[in-house]
Amino acid sequence: METDEQARNRFQSELEFVQCLANPNYLNFLAQRGYLRERPFINYLKYLLYWKEPEYAKFLKYPHCLHMLELLQYEHFRKELVNAQCAKFIDEQQLLHWQHYSRKRTRLQQALAEQQQAQQRQAPPGAPAHWRWGEVVWTIAPLTLECGGWYHM
Repeated sequence: METDEQARNRFQSELEFVQCLANPNYLNFLAQRGYLRERPFINYLKYLLYWKEPEYAKFLKYPHCLHMLELLQYEHFRKELVNAQCAKFIDEQQLLHWQHYSRKRTRLQQALAEQQQAQQRQAPPGAPAHWRWGEVVWTIAPLTLECGGWYHM
């Protein structure tokens, strides 16, 4: 049975390791040294998928690590990481994302706010405040349900 201190140490170690997976150069290092071909290590990566659960993911500072952890489940991706050019490409894509993320997010938030204001102006007199006119699309994999008209918020 694991003591509280051992559980805390394991949690911290696994948290740190999972976050290291966000670094493509570290992934390249692991691949070049053969870790990504070893069955025990691959099993460990599979075990670490529990970090995708919200109660664990909230502790992560680098969410890209979860995407990398997911990709590491695929043999083809693990093999490609041996190539330094692959790691460099991933690194460049991450940098581009970080450079443009704030601007894109601000634009999306502004567009959403403008859309909501326009919908509120279109509501007929006497319509409840929590009802809006518009088109709603729900996606429940693999179904997509669409409806137009009044919807409850």
